Amino acid sequence: MERMARTLILGGARSGKSTRAEQLLAAHRDVLYVATGGTREDDADWARRVELHRERRPTGWRTAETLDLVPVLADAADPAPVLVDCLGLWLTGTMDRAGAWDEDAWHRGAEAAVARQCADLAEAVRLTPRQLVLVSNEVGLGVVPGTPAGRRFRDTLGRLNMAVAEAADHVLLVVAGQALAIKGGAPAERERQERPAPRTG
Repeated sequence: MERMARTLILGGARSGKSTRAEQLLAAHRDVLYVATGGTREDDADWARRVELHRERRPTGWRTAETLDLVPVLADAADPAPVLVDCLGLWLTGTMDRAGAWDEDAWHRGAEAAVARQCADLAEAVRLTPRQLVLVSNEVGLGVVPGTPAGRRFRDTLGRLNMAVAEAADHVLLVVAGQALAIKGGAPAERERQERPAPRTG
């Protein structure tokens, strides 16, 4: 069986990366949208952001809110493409679970635990039988974070992005709504070119 395409979309805040990810799968009636951000009590702005994302999705798409991505990517019984938004929030939740924000905990085993989960996720991306689009934050272009925890997150997400990019077929960088193909060409353009030409006359 031919492997389905795996695409990683990188971009900064408000770059249009999530919109581009949704556009890549817009032709599919059934898509599993995996939201990794969860809910944040007493944060009205976050709730509004989540609601705007939901309103933008096609009505036929399903939503799963989870950090457990490996089983989702391994599920060959579900033929629907998967859109994961986003790896930055996945890593935030993973570091929360491991207590990795604390300096002592980081050196007492949290770093190794987070690294294992990142490696498992990258391997799941490499092996998935499903069509897959992942969104992640490009964190290497901004200022150096002012706290050890911030630098820890930036460095870990940078390494995760590299591992997932290595496993992916396509990598796009989105800047100001414009997508630049970093690896494998532009999947949407290739899909358009392979589509039969419309009949005329």
